[in-house]
Parts: sequence; C-alpha cells; structure tokens
Amino acid sequence: MGRKYFGTDGVRGEVGKYPITPDFVLRLGYAAGKVLVDHERQEHPTVIIGKDTRISGYMLEAALQAGFTAAGVNVLLTGPLPTPGIAYLTRALRLSAGVMISASHNPYQDNGIKFFAEGGKKLDDALELQIEAMLDSPMETSPSRELGRARRIDGAAERYIEFCKSTFPNELDLKGLKLVVDCAHGATYHIAPKVFHELGAELITIGGEPNGYNINDGVGATHPEAVAAAVKAHGADFGISLDGDGDRLMMADRDGRLYDGDQLIYVVAKARAARGQLHGGVVGTVMTNMAMELALQQQGIAFGRAKVGDRYVLEMLHANGWQVGGEASGHILCLDKHSTGDGIISCLQVLAACQELDQDLATICSDWTPFPQTMINVRLNGQDWQSTSAARHEAAKAALFGRGRVVLRPSGTEPVVRVMVEADDAALAAHWAEDIAAAIRGS
Repeated sequence: MGRKYFGTDGVRGEVGKYPITPDFVLRLGYAAGKVLVDHERQEHPTVIIGKDTRISGYMLEAALQAGFTAAGVNVLLTGPLPTPGIAYLTRALRLSAGVMISASHNPYQDNGIKFFAEGGKKLDDALELQIEAMLDSPMETSPSRELGRARRIDGAAERYIEFCKSTFPNELDLKGLKLVVDCAHGATYHIAPKVFHELGAELITIGGEPNGYNINDGVGATHPEAVAAAVKAHGADFGISLDGDGDRLMMADRDGRLYDGDQLIYVVAKARAARGQLHGGVVGTVMTNMAMELALQQQGIAFGRAKVGDRYVLEMLHANGWQVGGEASGHILCLDKHSTGDGIISCLQVLAACQELDQDLATICSDWTPFPQTMINVRLNGQDWQSTSAARHEAAKAALFGRGRVVLRPSGTEPVVRVMVEADDAALAAHWAEDIAAAIRGS
C-alpha cells in the first residue's frame, strides 16, 4: 500500500498549499498522537518538537502542539534545533517520538514535518501508514482530563553541543585549524560554531544570521561555492557547509576545492579501514559515483547500493550490520556515532580522519576522480517510458560495461523520468544519455 502524504523524509510542500497548512498539520499532530497513544498504551506519551529558522515554523509549531495535546500527548518544545539534534534528544530523554519542522535544503517558502520514532530512529513504513489511516478518521478531541500538556525546555542546544563534541576522538583536537563554517542561516547557526570553537578551532562563520526568510539563500550545502570563496578569502584550512536543518555536509579545502558526500564518505571509510575499525562495508545509492565504488573495491572494501534517500541507506546499513554510508548530496551516516545523518558529526569524523591519516582531503581522495555524469529529465505525457527506452537502455549498458552505468529513475514529485548516464569519458556519458532520452521522447 502506497503512502498518500509521507515522502521519503516526512511530509513536505509549499507553505499555505495543501498539505502544509495549519489545519492539516493540526490533524497530522492529532493523528500521530493517537497512533502513539494506541501503540504505547500508556498515559500521556511525550514527544519533542523542534524547528529550523523558517518564518512559518511558528505557525506550524503551534498547530502540531495543538494536535498532539488534543490527542492526549505531552509536548516538549525546543525552538530552533538541527534535525539530528531532535533525533538525539528523542533517544537521550527516552521519549516516545521526535518531530522536526523543516524543509531541509529547500527555500523558506517550503516547510515540512519529519518524524523520529522512539530511540531517535526514522519512523518505519508501518507507523507512517497507521498515521495516514488515522488522518482519514474524524478528529475527536480527548476529554479535558486526558489532554496533554506542552512546555518549552531549557538547555536543549547545550546538550546537543556536548553530544556532538563527544563523537570526536578524545586524544584529538582542532587547535591550529582555521575553519569557515556556513550555517545556511538555518538551524545550526547557534550550534555548529560553538562545537568547532570549543574543540579548539579558529572560526569564521557565514550564513549565521537567520531572519526567517534567508534560509539556504545563496549559502549552505546547496550553494557550497559560498564557503569555498570564503575559505580562499580568509586563508582557512577547511570550509564546512551545512544545510538548513543540519543533516547535510559539503566541504572545501584550503584551495577552495569542493568535496561532496561521496568523497567525504570515502575519507571516513578509508581512515576507519586503515585502523581496522570500518566493521563491514559502505552503503551508497544508485546515484553514487561509480569511481568511488571501484576505489573502495581496490582497497578490499565492500560496497552496496540502496535506493535514493537516506532512509533506504539506513535500512541497508542495518540489514548488513555496517556503519558508514550516505549520498553525494551530503547525507552521511556514521551509525556508531548517531542514529541518523548529522552534518556536524559527519564533519568531525572527516576532520578526525585527516588527522589520523596525516593527509589533507586532496591527498586522501587522490586515488579516484569522479566519473563524469550526464543527467536529463524527460517530461512524460503518459507514454510507457520503460518499453520505449528498453532497447537503447540495454545497448547503453552493453557499451558502458566496466566503464560506466545507466540509471533510469521516475521522479516521485513530478511527471518526469530522470536519465543518468555515468562513464569514464564525458562525451560517452552525454551520447548515451541523449540517445536514451530521445527514445523515451519517441523521437
């Protein structure tokens, strides 16, 4: 059974348009609350609600709070806090669930609701389906004696800061390093600078002045050129680029060279393998660059590909009993450090890896260069794209065997199919991508 409202990472959309409206979010909170009450069979389960810096967060926070308390659930409010901070506090405070109000790397006009289950883990499909089923039922407020309570909690940011610092090796520090930290005017603005400063780094902060409207606007992990320019301007050693809710990471070296999630995962995996602590292999996605897979294989490190979405990477890591994985977009998972992707903690693992290997990012990544990729979005008009592309798809796979890959993936949000071809030669990738796209178009 497919999900009606939940995507790969909660419910998301443009504020004021269904489903990101106060009335729907009120019912969403109520539905999630009723599922919690029925699931746990305890009086007044407790959830924690955080948000990023979008102006709409005030409105949606109030709606969620009303829905949960109407269902008999107690609520703790943190104010602005990164998504992985909410996951951590859900686990640390032994709460029934955590909720984050954020649209991650999207512009301020968008927002969304992300859920964490008990233990700070992603909500599983079964619970999401139960919440969706409850959304279709009438909303019946609990009797007054059974209503939940809500209160703001102090010290949430400080607890999370200390948790982040605890994931960095005790025998190491950041003294002598000059870092540029780009907080994307988002939820890490009062967290990330303190973490890196308290570990000893000299700090320059950009994207650290949120006003409700500037989240991810020309800064952050979706605009890493901003941190690269700042690194060169200030003569810094590293640039750290986080996204609006703090679960993505991109980095730059002192030359302004950018490193995406694939490369940073490789750095972490290589250091752990060198000290015999990788504990298995690495999980990427169908979009992970093939050159990374080949480089890992040359070092005897197993590699698996999950569907696109960090929840699917997480599922494969758990299934394999592995710890390290993620996506080129900057979602990086180190499950021995946190239950979810965390930009700050991932960065600390990268910085630790550089110290342990006594090498800079360029040197660590010098044994592979990303294969060129060509991506074409082909708009669909009802045609059977799988049938029309089948012959050219097979021809491309045969031509690229051992030299590249073809990925055809329908979008989950718009009527297009994404044609991605990757090869060790840019012209070859472009040729086969255009060839398959033309077949789908019917030309």
